[in-house]
Amino acid sequence: MTTKLRHRAAATALPIIMAATAAAGEETTVAAADPHAERMIAYISVIGTPAKQKEIPGSAQLIDKLQLEKFEYEDIHRILRQVPGVIIQEEEGFGLRPNIGIRGTGTERSEKITLMEDGVLIAPAPYAAPAAYYFPTTARMSAVEVRKGSSAIKFGPRTVGGAVNLVSTGIPDELSGHADVRLGSDSLYQIHGYAGGSTDHLGALLETYQSGSDGFKKLDTGSETGYELEDYLAKFRVSSAKDADLYQSFELKLSYTDQQSDETYLGLTDADFAATPYRRYAASALDNIDTEHWQVQGTHFISFNDTVDLTTVAYYNRFKRAWYKLNDLNPGGGTVSLASVLDNPAANVTAIGILRGEIDSAANALRLRNNNREYYARGIQSIAGLHFNTGAARHDLEISVRYHEDEEDRFQNDDRYQMLNGTMVLTSTGAPGSQENRVGQAQAWAFYVQDEMRFGDWLIVPGLRYEDIDLKRLNYSTADPDRAAGPTSVNNSSVKVLIPGIGVTYSVNERVNLIAGVHRGFSPPGPGSAEAKEEKSTNWEAGVRYTSRTLALEAIGFYSDYSNILGTCTNASGCNQGEIGDQFNGGAVKVIGMEVAASADLGAELEWDVSLPVSLTYTFTDAEFKTSFVSGYWGTVTDGDDLPYLPKHQLNAVIGVAKDAWGIDLSMNYVSSIRTEPGQGAISTAEKINSRAVFDIAGRYQISDSVRLFGSVQNLTDKEYAVARRPAGLRPGKPRTLIAGIAVDF
Repeated sequence: MTTKLRHRAAATALPIIMAATAAAGEETTVAAADPHAERMIAYISVIGTPAKQKEIPGSAQLIDKLQLEKFEYEDIHRILRQVPGVIIQEEEGFGLRPNIGIRGTGTERSEKITLMEDGVLIAPAPYAAPAAYYFPTTARMSAVEVRKGSSAIKFGPRTVGGAVNLVSTGIPDELSGHADVRLGSDSLYQIHGYAGGSTDHLGALLETYQSGSDGFKKLDTGSETGYELEDYLAKFRVSSAKDADLYQSFELKLSYTDQQSDETYLGLTDADFAATPYRRYAASALDNIDTEHWQVQGTHFISFNDTVDLTTVAYYNRFKRAWYKLNDLNPGGGTVSLASVLDNPAANVTAIGILRGEIDSAANALRLRNNNREYYARGIQSIAGLHFNTGAARHDLEISVRYHEDEEDRFQNDDRYQMLNGTMVLTSTGAPGSQENRVGQAQAWAFYVQDEMRFGDWLIVPGLRYEDIDLKRLNYSTADPDRAAGPTSVNNSSVKVLIPGIGVTYSVNERVNLIAGVHRGFSPPGPGSAEAKEEKSTNWEAGVRYTSRTLALEAIGFYSDYSNILGTCTNASGCNQGEIGDQFNGGAVKVIGMEVAASADLGAELEWDVSLPVSLTYTFTDAEFKTSFVSGYWGTVTDGDDLPYLPKHQLNAVIGVAKDAWGIDLSMNYVSSIRTEPGQGAISTAEKINSRAVFDIAGRYQISDSVRLFGSVQNLTDKEYAVARRPAGLRPGKPRTLIAGIAVDF
């Protein structure tokens, strides 16, 4: 791992903390309260305020800034463990490339859910290539929101499971800022700081986050296996006077993220994992992913009067990634996949010896692929809000239109290596574009209308979404790197779909709400997949929500009836290399489940002078194929087989104690055993990820109004556990990690 970012981050840390400490006691002038703020927030947030969350006719979770600060997680996986209905699959232990699913959608690269930052699509190419090899830097977010069920159809294009929205730091009303520095195990460092403020007509914010680690896995060669990340954000706002007859504001958001990580898809055999789970084979010594992400976003808000407003967002995201990693090898006698070697090392003695660096190979025996891809996504969306009454009913009507286009450009090549005395030696190089040379494109118009109708004890929210999508794949010759001859073939397809939904909330009394909803689930196919159909389902949910001064309880049952489920071939899934990017129909699937969330302050309930917050979330998910078939992606499937990588049981519990300036919280996360291939009955060892329970503990002490000390131990008991068998071999979760830091507000 290079030290470029680490040196830059170390140089940045001291002036941030010094400036924060010097300014901590200074008085600032608070800008006038913005009467339009709540309506503006509604269009960058998918939930809004905690009060709004309680009445949403569907499952919705808001993890706000105070909750995020309890454990100071930088890993989105650990944050989302708190949310019922969300399923995650860890990968490298830091959450850099998350795998998130909702209500049985599947988790791989979060491609089955709608990902957003500030209410705008943020996946690299949300239509053409939704696999999220980029994910916003979670540690700089002020909130994380999850919407599920019928309430999520406004956040398409993927409406089966739901949407995850990350809310970035807002421009402060007053001149203020924040800085924190933390250090931890394996040379972990994290530096975060922002400063900004507002006047009557102007506002600005500057923010940076720097992070890195040497990694907890150990290469046979002794090299590091960690990552380095730098993230920059700037926001600028101009607005009319708060009391203007025609209030307007325009906010420009700019961000840049650079990340390098020495990560691989090469796991371990079962025997090697049992002996040394944090080992990395010598053949993965050169594996590295280098990414850059740029974002430009302009948001205009205009309030015509108290009943009509319009929000328009223009956005452009660009993402570059080059993942240079071991693809396969030829131990003599022909090329073999990494998965086949690790699944059966006894039959591949020479191959596993080469991977470990114990046996020298012939020249060109190991193939490393430069998975070089560039993406862009751009578009413009407008949301008109109309707020009015008809008789006894109050209406909050939204009408929206979005034009979006995105692209994935694959320009890949292979290099060949020899294993010699435990070291990878380059023996031949491939020309750029000589392995794969193609472009996938999408253009989409999306419309939705949704009306929140309140009358008496009822809230009824009907909605209708329409997607009109044109997809194209252009295939170029691998011998034509300049693409001068034009494409060798062009595949076109289109999808048009109506997505209706309705949700209902009934207030039994001030504490109890009943909720129910039904909507159509939809996920579009990708470009170039001639046989793939769009994913469609009918999704139902019903439950109860109870809220009192000291207790909150929610229980929701859900049922998803798929007429067709899609699977996407990716390197991460370990499927056939010749089918990377293609999609495969999975036929009918039934998913049934239950989500439970409860939280209380036992100290307040017992009228103690100590706060004793406790929370618990539980998810049950049962997902089965309802047809029998054979495919290159799903394998051999029999009616009644369980879907892979979906645990039936998940439980997360947190208990804390806080008084005055200090607080301590202990969390436990349990995930039941996971099947890695479709099947029924007892899970064979070769297709199983064992159940595990992982404990984290965090503490904090408020030295003054502006200075706070904090620390945590992740994986308190140092539990050794596997998180995946795909794409090749077993991969470990993060071991015990100690973190300590200081935060200053000014």
